[in-house]
Amino acid sequence: MKNLGNMLKQAQQMQQRMQEMQARLETLEVEGQSGAGMVKVTLSGKGDLRRVAIDPSLMSADEREVLEDLLVAAHADAKQKVEAAMAEEMQKATAGLSLPSLPGGLKLPF
Repeated sequence: MKNLGNMLKQAQQMQQRMQEMQARLETLEVEGQSGAGMVKVTLSGKGDLRRVAIDPSLMSADEREVLEDLLVAAHADAKQKVEAAMAEEMQKATAGLSLPSLPGGLKLPF
C-alpha cells in the first residue's frame, strides 16, 4: 500500500512538472538558420513557426530555388533545436522520479 502511495505521489509530481515544462516550451523561441545566416526561421518551443527573415539579396527571381532550399534547411535546423530543447525539458521534468520500467528498458511517463 505504501508503494502505491509513493507511485501516486510521483505521478502528481510528474504531472506538475509536465505542466511547468509545457509553460516553458510555450515561451521558448528557437532560431534556425542556413546560408550563413541569410535565411533565419524562428519556431516556438512547440514547433510553431513564429518568424522568417530573408536576406534581401535572395529576393530575386534568379535566387528563387536557392531561397526555397535555404528555407527548408533553416526550418530543419530550428526543428532539431526545438527537439533538443524538448528532450532537455523532459529530462528536467522526470529528474529524481523513479519511474516503473517496461520490458526493453522503456519507462512509463508517470
